[in-house]
Amino acid sequence: MSDLPVVIVGAGPQGLAAAAHLTERGLSAVVLERGSAAGAAVSEWGHVRLFSGWPELTDAAARRLLEPSGWSAPVSGFPTGAEWVSDYLAPLAAALGDRIRYGETVTGVARQGRDKVVDGGRRNQPFIVHTIDESGREGRVSASAVIDASGTWNLPNPAGADGLPAIGESAAADRISYRIPDDVSALAGSHVVIVGAGHSATHAVLRMSEVAHREPGTRVSWLLRRGSAANVFGGGAGDELPERAALGARAREAIDAGLIEIVTGFRVAEFVRRDEGLTIVAEDGREVSGVAHVFALTGFRPDTGILREVRVDLDRALEAVAGIASEIDPNIHSCGSVGATGARQLAQPEPGLFIVGAKSYGRAPTFLALTGYEQVRSVAAHLAGDHDAAARNDLVLPDTGVCGGAGGFDAEDGGCCAAPTALQIGSRPAIIG
Repeated sequence: MSDLPVVIVGAGPQGLAAAAHLTERGLSAVVLERGSAAGAAVSEWGHVRLFSGWPELTDAAARRLLEPSGWSAPVSGFPTGAEWVSDYLAPLAAALGDRIRYGETVTGVARQGRDKVVDGGRRNQPFIVHTIDESGREGRVSASAVIDASGTWNLPNPAGADGLPAIGESAAADRISYRIPDDVSALAGSHVVIVGAGHSATHAVLRMSEVAHREPGTRVSWLLRRGSAANVFGGGAGDELPERAALGARAREAIDAGLIEIVTGFRVAEFVRRDEGLTIVAEDGREVSGVAHVFALTGFRPDTGILREVRVDLDRALEAVAGIASEIDPNIHSCGSVGATGARQLAQPEPGLFIVGAKSYGRAPTFLALTGYEQVRSVAAHLAGDHDAAARNDLVLPDTGVCGGAGGFDAEDGGCCAAPTALQIGSRPAIIG
């Protein structure tokens, strides 16, 4: 199998970095990308500004591949998704050239002539990656190893609090969006609801608060499943990524200004269509009514369908790679230094198969590009036989300044950094850390 390439699924930031590392080590790489260009998923949220700065958004091997062409790495600033693509991902893809095959959707990964059940001779068979192109033509690519960097972008979580779509959610699909909005001017003067507590939800809240500031008739409700808003505003001065801290600070200001109504402990159970708009019903019977549009930004989950015929070990709760799950569990951790990032922790029961990038984190929301770059550096070293380099951990993550995770899901304080204080929002008190 030494003559076969390593197949990488996905030409996003981690997939391209993996190809750069493999190329630098003299290994053949083939990148299969379903989109028509590199960074296709990033381009879909190109209007969003990242809270990571340029130094955290480029990979070392990718820089070494690009620099001989005259490209120089941006050293400061916080790009939008579109700028990340145009100033880094697109040039990197161009440098990788025909190693990338666009318009190729991976439909499955298997061992040649062996389904998932068969033990005999399994380890000695190459991988077979099944594909379908834009014209519907099916194909197969043989591989010595497979790196799945396909991400989670295509499978957003539903608004329903139990992990399944709420009653009426599918029927109300024309009123519900699962991506960070860009132009929200058409929603001026209406009642808009944001569901979710992460950075994507905060972005949406800030966009809608700008509309509410310009158009006083605009009503914005922010529904949180947790019993507290303690961790929503981030770690403040304790966050080592200042732009991430600024998101929370700006959200707090919007609430202080009365532009946002925050509702805690609201777990969506049902969407009901009425003449005046959608009514959102919580599991405890509370209702938010007259809603024109909902932004359900409750995270993403991995689609493991392409891996059904290979042997994988995923955490039963997070659907993350089992070897890293304990260090990224959002019930325990908010973010910070993660030791489990290398080939050893990412290895699957199927030798030569690795899941990297956001997909390796499953449903955990704390993935950063830096983590993915360290993952693919280690995996490439392992595949090249450089086990010392593969075992090394070069990753240092910026701290969030938030204590603990979501363990206090129902608690009113919800955090451990300081005693909570009451903040009056209109006539409704909220608890913040």
